[in-house]
Amino acid sequence: MANAKYYGTGRRKKSIARVYLVPGTGKITINKRDIDEYLGLETLKVVVRQPLVATNTTDKFDVIVNVQGGGYTGQAGAIRHGIARALLEADADYRPVLKSAGFLTRDPRMKERKKYGLKAARRAPQFSKR
Repeated sequence: MANAKYYGTGRRKKSIARVYLVPGTGKITINKRDIDEYLGLETLKVVVRQPLVATNTTDKFDVIVNVQGGGYTGQAGAIRHGIARALLEADADYRPVLKSAGFLTRDPRMKERKKYGLKAARRAPQFSKR
């Protein structure tokens, strides 16, 4: 584990996160910016750190993330998914913990497509009897 680099790809909604785990002190860098600078909401920072907290590896790895697409919530979910997958690559013994917490499952919920005759996916034009 002298020069190890573990990789995991995470996805959620339209976001794709490429996550690298490098042995270190627990610093999280997203798109070359610190996590506190990149993610404004505290809840999103908690979401990103969940796999590390579950496996007690918060201060063992530095996390380097390249994420694109979607909004902040989708990106945070994608990063969490990527970190969980990278942790599996680092040590397969983490699988039961991550699986039971649901961090390895890809969230299948996506935006529903707009249908013709409607204003949005389900929003119909306003109806008037007269």
